[in-house]
Amino acid sequence: QVQLVESGGGLVQAGGSLRLSCADSGRTFSSYAMGWFRQAPGKEREFVADISWSGHMTHYADSVKGRFTISRDNAKNTLYLQMNSLKPDDTAVYYCAAGNPSSWSNGRYKYDYWGQGTQVTVSS
Repeated sequence: QVQLVESGGGLVQAGGSLRLSCADSGRTFSSYAMGWFRQAPGKEREFVADISWSGHMTHYADSVKGRFTISRDNAKNTLYLQMNSLKPDDTAVYYCAAGNPSSWSNGRYKYDYWGQGTQVTVSS
């Protein structure tokens, strides 16, 4: 069973950095592809980044490319999102998700498990 808990959110000024973490208390973390999503007030949830089970393949939304880095430590059952050069438009609740690696279709994984989210607020 996968249980995901995000942490690391907070309030930061524009131009600043934050690192989000997503810990899995289960024993199968390394077998899942992982992703980060975000949802701003009044908007739909949107894809941010994903990473393959091995960590060798990553993808990013155009809006964060070059500023955010997704990574994972399978020995620690933890997923990360390093966010640099933050902008007020990055303000949102950030969610991590786990999906079957074989679910890859049309450029995205399908996700089966979701965390509760962590709030990121970027002030101007």
